[in-house]
Amino acid sequence: MMNRRDLLRKGGLAALGLILPPFVGPQFLTRKLLAGATGTGTGLKKMIFIFQRGGNDALNTVIPRGDADYSQVNRPGLFINDAEAVDLGNNFAQLHPSLDPLMEVFNHTSLNGVPGPGNLAVLHRIGYPEQSRSHFSAQQFWENGVPGNETLDEGLLYRRFASVPGFADNPFPGAYLDDSLPVVMRGSIPMPAFPATADYSFSGSLAQVEKFLGALPSTPGGTDGHGFYGVYGGKPDIEGGAYRDILMPTGVKLGESVSTVQQALAQGPYVPENGAIYPNNTFGEQLSEIAMLLKRTPATLLGVNIDGWDTHTGQGRIVGAHPNLLASLAQGIQALSRDLQAQWEDVLIVTVSEFGRTSIENGSQGTDHGAGTTMFVAGGNVVGGVYNCDPTTWAPGSMFTVNDRYLAANTDFRAIFSEIFSGHFGDDPLLMEQFMPGFDAAAVANPELFNPLGFMG
Repeated sequence: MMNRRDLLRKGGLAALGLILPPFVGPQFLTRKLLAGATGTGTGLKKMIFIFQRGGNDALNTVIPRGDADYSQVNRPGLFINDAEAVDLGNNFAQLHPSLDPLMEVFNHTSLNGVPGPGNLAVLHRIGYPEQSRSHFSAQQFWENGVPGNETLDEGLLYRRFASVPGFADNPFPGAYLDDSLPVVMRGSIPMPAFPATADYSFSGSLAQVEKFLGALPSTPGGTDGHGFYGVYGGKPDIEGGAYRDILMPTGVKLGESVSTVQQALAQGPYVPENGAIYPNNTFGEQLSEIAMLLKRTPATLLGVNIDGWDTHTGQGRIVGAHPNLLASLAQGIQALSRDLQAQWEDVLIVTVSEFGRTSIENGSQGTDHGAGTTMFVAGGNVVGGVYNCDPTTWAPGSMFTVNDRYLAANTDFRAIFSEIFSGHFGDDPLLMEQFMPGFDAAAVANPELFNPLGFMG
C-alpha cells in the first residue's frame, strides 16, 4: 500500500490548508467536540464573515455628526464635513462618503424616506471591557470569544457551527479564503483555508482528481479502498503513530472537501447575478468566489480577510488608504446583496475589526490603536438602522470616555453574536455560554453592555 507521504507527493497537494491550521500541538488532542451540543436552528442559515484586520477607524467610518467633539480641532486632516458625508437619517450619524454603496442595502422609507430593503444594521461602539490595543491579543479575543484568554485557539464561530447536527458529516461545511485558517473557525473538525478555489486541489483535471481520490474501503479501516481515500480511510500505515486518530479522518475530510470545491468549479465560469459588480481586487475576487460556493456547495460558513486598516500614517480623508478600503468593503457588501438575492433571507454578512482608533488624529495624519469599533450586519432578516450612534444613547464626551483618548464600547461584541446566533440561526439563548465560554459571567458583571440592540428580525 502506498504510504501517505508518497501519496501526497504524487498528488501535487495544494490543499494543506485544511490539515495544518488546527494542529497546534498536544493541546489540540485534548479538545473535544462540543459534547451534547445541539443547535436549535435549522442548519440552513448561512454566514459570510469579513475581518477588517488592523483596527478600523470607527469615527471616520460611522461619523457621530451630532457630537461636537468630532471636529477639525481634533481631526484637522481627517475631518469629514457635513456636506461630504452620507446621511443616515437619524439626525446624528453619517457614513464616510466611500461607503455610499451601502445605502442600497440600508435605505428604507421607514428609516430615511428612501425606498430600499432596509437590510443593513450599522452598529457603533462595539467592544468589551478593558479593551486590548495589541493586534494579536485583540484579534485573538474577538475570534475565540473569550476576552483575556490569549491561548485558546478554538473559535467562537467554530463552536456555534460545530453544534449543528450533521456538521461533522458535511463534506464542505465552510472555508476561509486566506493562506491559513484563523482562530475564529478553528476546532476539532477541520475546515479548509485557501486564497482561491483554483488553489484548493490536487494536480490535474477534475477527472484526474477524482481518480486520484479513489474510493473508501467498504468497512472503516478496511483494505479494499484505493487511492487517497483508501490510504486515509483504511488501515493505518503506522499503527499507534502520533496523531493517527486525528490525521486519518482529517485526510478523508480533505479529500471530500477538495472534491466538492472542484465539482463546483467544473460547473463553469461563475457569473454574478442581478448586476452585481465586485471590487476589482483580490478581496472582490474572493467575495465572488464566496458567492459561488454558497450557491454550488453545502457550505454554511465562509470567511475572508480585508487587510490594511492599521492606519498610523497617511490614513487619508476622502481619498487614500482608509477611504479605498472602505470603498472596497462597501462595494463588496453591495455586490453580495445583489448576487445572493435568491437566498438573501438565509444569508447574514458580518464585519468585524479588532478595535477602533484614537479620537484625536496623530501627528502623522493617521490614528493610533483605540477601543470601541463599528460593525456592519446585512441580510434578509436584519432590522436595518443605526445602533449606538444617536442622540439618545450618545452622550457628550463619548469620544473620550477611555483614558481621555478613546471611544468606549456601549455593547459587548459577545452580545452582538448572541443576537446573531439566536435571531438568525434560531439557537437557544442558553447555548451562548457554550459558544462563548464566560458569556454568562460577563453579562452579569456588565449588564449594560449586554442589552440586546434588536437588529435581528
